[in-house]
Amino acid sequence: MSGRFRLYLLIILLFGFICPSMGMSARIKDIASIKGIRPNQLFGYGLIVGLNGSGDKAGTGFTIQGLVNMLERMGVHVSAADVKVSNVAAVMVSANLPPFARIGKKIDITLSSIGDAKSLSGGTLLLTPLQGVDGKVYALAQGAVAIGGYTAGGADGGGVTKNHPTVGRISGGATIEKEVPLSIMNKKELTIMLDNPDFNTVTRVADAINTRLGESLAIPIDSGTLKLTIPERLQNKVVNLIAQVGDLEVTPDNIAKVIVNEKTGTVVIGQNVRIQEVAVAHGNLSIQIKETKDVSQPLAFAPSGEGAAPVQMEDGTIVAPGGSTVVSSDSDVTVAEEGSRLILIQPGRTLGELVKALNAIGVTPRDLMTILQTLKAAGALQGELEII
Repeated sequence: MSGRFRLYLLIILLFGFICPSMGMSARIKDIASIKGIRPNQLFGYGLIVGLNGSGDKAGTGFTIQGLVNMLERMGVHVSAADVKVSNVAAVMVSANLPPFARIGKKIDITLSSIGDAKSLSGGTLLLTPLQGVDGKVYALAQGAVAIGGYTAGGADGGGVTKNHPTVGRISGGATIEKEVPLSIMNKKELTIMLDNPDFNTVTRVADAINTRLGESLAIPIDSGTLKLTIPERLQNKVVNLIAQVGDLEVTPDNIAKVIVNEKTGTVVIGQNVRIQEVAVAHGNLSIQIKETKDVSQPLAFAPSGEGAAPVQMEDGTIVAPGGSTVVSSDSDVTVAEEGSRLILIQPGRTLGELVKALNAIGVTPRDLMTILQTLKAAGALQGELEII
């Protein structure tokens, strides 16, 4: 994809999704969350069996030890030295325990190889307990593994791999066995936290809630938090209150920010970015150096070179030595500079006008990154510049 096409695509995306004239509203539940209502992470160590020779190698100690321990629990006594299998893989199993999840609910799990297995395709995860950071078991996982790829190889070492065959998933592969205590009933207040803290946004959220409830119950605490006092008449209807609050729509206010990813050449410009009056010149200087080798082969009776010995011919005649073979370098230096164009950008220009003006002088996304950094250094860019 050419740099010019990428820049056109960037302009289309920016105008299509964050056009300044289109202040898009969002539901409160899409831009905020309630303190305490969150998922919890679970993890566990397990074994996948039934692999077609694509499991961990025989020398993988923790896989062998895990298999031996499992067999011991089942009454099968075997020495670790006698275990030489390639259809078993050790994996870490991870899952998210959603809030208010009850015993018996199924959750998805992810399995990641921790050994040198080539693929988890076709394997089955044996019963694996999943624990939280407190060491308590909250779920049990087991089932057939599904991966979104494959690997295949020949005897000569060549092969083909699609996607990532050493990471798999089991949909509904874990069953919750223990609940996380969480209750919202009989609460006197709720804490609402914004995903992207902003003083204007938190004020708008509080105003929307107070307007809906008919009294000043929501009070902003800081740029990302507000306290919602639950009136006595709604003490036993907290779920309904949360549903009503979550469906309210507000228009989030975003700070003027430009995000630059130098690794991928991606530039994202927020809708509130403005620039002061500034002149931008763009031009590229390219220097190309081409070096060629020339070989100079002297004639037989060329003048003698320094340190050369006389040469005796077949008839016994002594003649002076010939010249020496010389290798020389010929450098061709070409300097080319593209014509620069100077463009004056008026103060207070918006996102679209900025990109349009820069596109007029033929900049690529990577050129745009350099120009934006220079504008920020000159104090002409009114917004935050973040480089990731």
